[in-house]
Amino acid sequence: MRKFAPVLVLLFCATTAQAREPQLMPPAEQPVTINADRIEGYANQETSAIGNAELRRGDVSVHADRLRYIYATDEVQASGGVRFARDGDRMSGTGLRLRVHDSIGQFDHADYEFALRSRSGYGPVRARGKADVIKFESKDKYSLENATFTTCKAGNDDWYMQVGELDLDMTRDVGVARRGKLVFKGAPIVYVPWVDFPLHNQRKTGMLPPTIGSSGKSGVEISTPFYINLAPNRDLTIEPRELSKRGLQLAAQFRYLDRSYDGEARFESLPNDRIRNINRYATTIQHNQKFTSNLTGYVNVNKVSDDNYFRDLSSRINITSQTTLPRDGMLTYNGGWWTASARAQRFQTLQDPINPVVEPYGRMPQLTFNAARQYVGGLDLALTSEFVDFYHPTSVIGSRVMLYPSASLPLIRPGAYLTPKLGFHSTSYGLDRNTPGSPDSIRRALPIASIDSGLTFERDTAFSGQKFRQTLEPRLYYLYVPYRDQSRIPLFDTGLADFNYAQIFSENLFNGSDRIADANQVTVAATSRLLSPSNGQEALKATVGQRFYFHNQQVALDDATPTRTDKTSDFLAALSGRVSRNWSLDSALQYNSHRNFFQRVGVGARYQPETAKVLNLGYRFTRDSLSQLDVSAQWPLGRGWYGVGRYNYSTRDNRLVEGLAGFEYNGGCWIGRLVVQRFAAATGTSTSALFVQLELNGFSRIGSNPLETLKRNVPGYSRIDQTRPDTRPFDFYE
Repeated sequence: MRKFAPVLVLLFCATTAQAREPQLMPPAEQPVTINADRIEGYANQETSAIGNAELRRGDVSVHADRLRYIYATDEVQASGGVRFARDGDRMSGTGLRLRVHDSIGQFDHADYEFALRSRSGYGPVRARGKADVIKFESKDKYSLENATFTTCKAGNDDWYMQVGELDLDMTRDVGVARRGKLVFKGAPIVYVPWVDFPLHNQRKTGMLPPTIGSSGKSGVEISTPFYINLAPNRDLTIEPRELSKRGLQLAAQFRYLDRSYDGEARFESLPNDRIRNINRYATTIQHNQKFTSNLTGYVNVNKVSDDNYFRDLSSRINITSQTTLPRDGMLTYNGGWWTASARAQRFQTLQDPINPVVEPYGRMPQLTFNAARQYVGGLDLALTSEFVDFYHPTSVIGSRVMLYPSASLPLIRPGAYLTPKLGFHSTSYGLDRNTPGSPDSIRRALPIASIDSGLTFERDTAFSGQKFRQTLEPRLYYLYVPYRDQSRIPLFDTGLADFNYAQIFSENLFNGSDRIADANQVTVAATSRLLSPSNGQEALKATVGQRFYFHNQQVALDDATPTRTDKTSDFLAALSGRVSRNWSLDSALQYNSHRNFFQRVGVGARYQPETAKVLNLGYRFTRDSLSQLDVSAQWPLGRGWYGVGRYNYSTRDNRLVEGLAGFEYNGGCWIGRLVVQRFAAATGTSTSALFVQLELNGFSRIGSNPLETLKRNVPGYSRIDQTRPDTRPFDFYE
């Protein structure tokens, strides 16, 4: 035996490659470096290192009391206090055998910490545990025997998987566990003879975590969804849902996505509802298609078995209050300066016994052609046109043809603009099933003239110790529409438009073409903004506006709706933006100066000093219909605990509209959530729901998921395990 001279030996693999510029060598051609207190061996055959032994090649390092390196097989054998590190993976144990170049080998009695790398672009997830044996099958594949697995940091074993076999495959982002159990706080909570799971939360075929919840109308609910990853752009979820009071419901959702189309189809079935004693189902089909760069289309079909389906079986207030389900399809061609569309639309109406709903008209079909050309001899030209055939099972039906060409002359200068506009609105009707004595055809034609003008002033100012640029933007809008008798025209799709700041600059106070309101009026408004002098971003905005009428309104929506006789409209004002570093405000009011009362008030304030700490205060009032207080919050309670809640109360009806209360706990590597929700249904009854969830970070969620409910009920809600998101585009006050 020949002993090598001192402590450090460098062994270089032979290479014949030459390059003019430095290049990274492949792993097999990188040098092997060995350090130890004592080194001995045979040249080009094997080297033994004893005492503080270390071997390195590229990103691979092995430390041990003793190690042996065999040249022919590129194999290292290590024993006694072995530590191994490679590309973020770290292990320690009693013995290691590893072929360095192809990463095949075995580690005995090891503690490990893996950076679970993804080939799909996901960031690494850190996992750790113990194993009797860790087999290296390649650089990105491990097989563990009698192992534990957790994403908790060292010293925290709040949860872990204890398994007989565990395979981790970073090339497919998949983990497979056999003969396992999930242990939480020292107690086994789930036994799993076999389970595979994604390593980076990407889609994967298999059982999804079950959800368990409760509602007042359906009792205890247990869902066991099964997910099928059909292709990278298609998937299918099948979800049996046991409702203790009603029976077994089966749901299926199919989703697909391509460059030229996307959509989803969902079906739910509840045979023989034990409470209603009927078969119940719901179907939704949505498809969007891009046929060419100019031609697009969509289909949207919805149907349920009965009027009470959503009120009985949904846990969301905006779903339970649905009264009309659309069934429509549309094709649109965009020709650049013109667009044309064809549409067919019908509705299913869900009747509320307390508040009956009038079934809307279907459009069978609706054809539109719209065009706009700018700077044609200094003018902007536009055309809006429509043909629609209205359908209704019981009421008057008919067709409507509408043409509205217009021309405007924009005169724009720095800080000022003036835009006169003139249009001619022509409509003709062909009617069937009309009331006796009413004409079967009606024509209406009238001009529409307007002048829109505005100025912009700027100055530098300061607010809360910060410098801003303040604007003052007065606006004047005049509108003239002559009177035409329209009392014999049926109301197919027209109603009174909501009175707001955008509407006071519109040409018609009605939505739809069945009524064109006469007008001789001027709108006076002003807006002031605080802008950042560096980037122009808006911090605060204040707006006021009011209409002034020169004659009384003559065109009414119907015989039951009175016409306006006041000379001025209600006064509108709004203030929104951030008033300090942590406070933001969004408020609007509508004041009737003739009767000295507020017609509508909406005030909302938010205090959000940091992530997962938010308080929302709101009040909404509409005379004779709405008066609601709304308070919601997410707030840290200390020691990892957070409270969440919402209280939305109708002072007009003296009832709770929607309430929510719950707790979240951040255990570092897990999160627990307990949330109770109660909301008013459309029928005057209330529905309750209970959400209980255990989220194991980077692994799985168990129980019913309340996250969507929390985000909808608590504006500004943040996940308590995420770093602070920048929810505001910029911060003037920092």
